[in-house]
Amino acid sequence: MFGSSIYLRGRDAFTGGSPQAVYEELWQRGRKGRLRTRAILAGVTLLLCGALVNAVFGVVMAVVVAAADAYFHWHGYNASKVWRRGLRGEERMGRLLRRTLERRGHRVLHNRTVPGHGTVDQLIIGPGGLWLVHNDAWHPETEIGSHGGTLFIDGRTKSQMVRGFTEASAEAGRLIAERAEIEVKVVPVLVVHGGRVKKAPFRADAIVFAPPLKMVRYILRTPIADFSAEDVEEITRAAVLALPIGGRTTSDA
Repeated sequence: MFGSSIYLRGRDAFTGGSPQAVYEELWQRGRKGRLRTRAILAGVTLLLCGALVNAVFGVVMAVVVAAADAYFHWHGYNASKVWRRGLRGEERMGRLLRRTLERRGHRVLHNRTVPGHGTVDQLIIGPGGLWLVHNDAWHPETEIGSHGGTLFIDGRTKSQMVRGFTEASAEAGRLIAERAEIEVKVVPVLVVHGGRVKKAPFRADAIVFAPPLKMVRYILRTPIADFSAEDVEEITRAAVLALPIGGRTTSDA
């Protein structure tokens, strides 16, 4: 279609009337209001601190308050970047894993297929265990939390999503254990990009939920196994054979 970008073609996020387009429009409309509020906060701070201490201190504190307010709004907007681009976050998580866990002796397999259960974003294999990673981006106002061990997203359960992910993790663990001849358990983890995650990381319906950085810390601080470096390499080889890329079969040879 003429006038559309060849780099963004096919993304619903760039279609007029999409949630992302509406969010972007409302953000732009609120710019004057944000600047007005920032100016009021800085002005009040200048007057109070200038009267209580001195003029120089008042100016410094006014600048600090204005900068803090700008950062607060920028951080909220930036946190929704993945969702606003119509992405799920697997590429962002992949970059983060390369800079963190892979430098600590973990192995990460990307875009692997669990036979009968579709494709998963990442499989993390480390001294502390195995984690099957799924990424999802949510609207900034989406509330994600656990009540009584059950996942709720905006007050609704997601039984179909939960069941599919847990079954994929169990099947991946079974296939890898058969190949490696090592007992393994694969823990499903869902990395949340955006949204409002309550008390992250949290476990609900046997799945761990957290934003990217908190998920990395959770994996490092919550080992579920004690594998040697040799075990990690053996399990990685088994996973490569058991979980092909894009559904392609892989032989032992």
